[in-house]
Amino acid sequence: MSAVFSDPDGILPVDKPAGMPSHVIVTTLRRKFGFSKVGHGGTLDPDATGLLLILLGKGTKISDRVMGGDKTYTGTIRFGAATTTQDRLGEVIEQHSTGALTETAIHEAIRRDFIGDLFQKPPMYSAVKIAGQPLYKLAVRGEECAREERFIHVFSFKITAFRPADERAEADFEVRCTKGTYVRTLAHDLGQTLGVGAHLCALRRTASGKVDIERATPFADLLDMPRSEIERRVIPCPNYLSGAF
Repeated sequence: MSAVFSDPDGILPVDKPAGMPSHVIVTTLRRKFGFSKVGHGGTLDPDATGLLLILLGKGTKISDRVMGGDKTYTGTIRFGAATTTQDRLGEVIEQHSTGALTETAIHEAIRRDFIGDLFQKPPMYSAVKIAGQPLYKLAVRGEECAREERFIHVFSFKITAFRPADERAEADFEVRCTKGTYVRTLAHDLGQTLGVGAHLCALRRTASGKVDIERATPFADLLDMPRSEIERRVIPCPNYLSGAF
């Protein structure tokens, strides 16, 4: 007779690799380790890496609390080209020289237009639903529809490195923002404000709510662990809610 395990109750911080949808990580953990109740505390785009909070057992009941936490990201913006998806995977729809672009101009644009309370229009390539239809399904058919702007707050948006170039200048950044913020839209809109176009070419989530990336285990490492070791890495629900971990 095979052993029957009960689900651990809490939050498992995972370091998601690039190229893997968040739902695949949820499904893989469920099947490999026999967890019956598995969810997530906010997805990452497939191309993004970093902190993905997996909800186990009773942790799935506090998903709203987990998803509601502020987020911190690092990444790279490539200037000189806007794309259909607002990231490096899309088709280029607009190109400009970046030879005159300066780090000072980027800092000033961010300070003026991208800090504090903002309204942001969700990108067409997103899971946001309008009339029950995900926007990305319309986008792949070449359709575009009106989207209502959403209220967000950007606590900080810092350029940490700038690499000038006549074409495709790049800037590394760190941003801390509220849930529901599309960082690739911040990159796209920054490019429009500067008049050179831009898209996101790398993104990594480094914090979600009170959990930092240092608490996360690389997904590939989790797959090589026994279930007992994974359970030791789960943050119990009361500890998560109180911040005592």
